[in-house]
Amino acid sequence: MPAATDLKVLVVDDQQTIRSLVRNGLRDIGVTTIEEAADGEDALGALLTKRINLIISDFNMPRLDGLGLLRAVRMTPQLKGIAFIMLTGRADADLVARAQQFGVNNYLVKPFTVSSLRSKIEEVFGALT
Repeated sequence: MPAATDLKVLVVDDQQTIRSLVRNGLRDIGVTTIEEAADGEDALGALLTKRINLIISDFNMPRLDGLGLLRAVRMTPQLKGIAFIMLTGRADADLVARAQQFGVNNYLVKPFTVSSLRSKIEEVFGALT
């Protein structure tokens, strides 16, 4: 059982409002180390300089979308072990299949609750303390 305070999370979304909602939800469940990026390209830069063990990324973003970010993370040896939760406003079967093909760990569909956020994280890491 990992402690929520041990998680180091990168929240990636082009909408500041969504990043704030995820950040606040993470704080509510006890996560204290939270980084943010506005798109996949900014996220890759952050991942190369910061220690992160969970990425929560939107699918639909400019420059580099969530699938592109997921693919880049999985193809980069020093990043490929980072857990990845895709945040999306749509749960279509094609997106789910492509994300699974590239190694996504879980999905979180917007709008979400703090309870569903915690549940999705616990499905990846086990019960949080």
